[in-house]
Amino acid sequence: MKEFRKNSSRVLKIYASIMIFIKQTDTFQGVLKERRQNMSYILQTTHLCKTIDGKELVTDVNIHIKKGEIYGFLGPNGAGKTTVMKMITNLWKPTSGTVTLFGKTLEPTSYEVLKRMGSIIEFPTFYDHLSGKENLKLHCEYMGYYNKGSIEEALEMLNLTKDADKPAKSYSLGMRQRLGIARAILCRPELLILDEPTNGLDPKGMKQLRDLFKMLCVEYGMTLMISSHLLSEIENIADTVGVINHGKMMKEISMKEIAEANTAYIELTVENTKKAAYVLADKMKLSNFKIMDDSRIRIYERGVMTQGISKELLMNGVELISLNQHTETLEEYFLKMTAEVGKSC
Repeated sequence: MKEFRKNSSRVLKIYASIMIFIKQTDTFQGVLKERRQNMSYILQTTHLCKTIDGKELVTDVNIHIKKGEIYGFLGPNGAGKTTVMKMITNLWKPTSGTVTLFGKTLEPTSYEVLKRMGSIIEFPTFYDHLSGKENLKLHCEYMGYYNKGSIEEALEMLNLTKDADKPAKSYSLGMRQRLGIARAILCRPELLILDEPTNGLDPKGMKQLRDLFKMLCVEYGMTLMISSHLLSEIENIADTVGVINHGKMMKEISMKEIAEANTAYIELTVENTKKAAYVLADKMKLSNFKIMDDSRIRIYERGVMTQGISKELLMNGVELISLNQHTETLEEYFLKMTAEVGKSC
């Protein structure tokens, strides 16, 4: 019996040691997983807050931007986009929270980290008495960047070659914006922070910029964070979008997820919406639909076939004028998100 107790005690000790080892291994694996996840983000903010004179401008903003993607930063005017970008570029110090760039926490003295970035925040400023080309040369000087031909290449990318020797004070708003972008990409940064980069540009200029941003991402491996109120422009180029409103981050979602989520809908145009709604609810047992106005109904239910809808409506005497399938645009998604927050505030 004594020998049995001795062996049992030894087994229990071995079991306890194994359990401790497993627990430590799980913890270690968890830490490794978290580190790998963090390393995949070229830019990350954690519980970022900014308060000025007792007024909270942004609160608890968490952003995650992966290397090599285009991140659209969306929000109404005054939502806090520029405030966040100023903290990311070290122009403003956060009241609380952290900014992590290239795996390192941003500090007031993070000069080497900032050299790996290019940015436009609000309106770009220049030495007006200097030419566009001279302004770019000056930027290379204080960045310590000496790459032959880079200035000419940047000017060509932004269609400013013929105006390169004109003084900056003669530039239009759109030209100044393009010169600002030329300066931001001049030193081949790994990360571009662009605050409303299409300001002052006509549709042709916007299209050129959109193509440029895609090229910088694909061919140069740059990561871009772009704020804009022109949602259609962001929709055409972004991989991921972050929506901010009233200083709070509402959602981060990939464009692929928006497309795959419950965003597709079927729109009916009928003579009698009340009768059509009765058929949808009572006969077809659908619940996820909305009467838009006196003639239109949108059905958001998954897996519903258009043929089945039209057949059921006709069988129940509902005159169907038109039936179309739609995919929710980024603008519709954004308006829905901001409206929901507006109701909760």
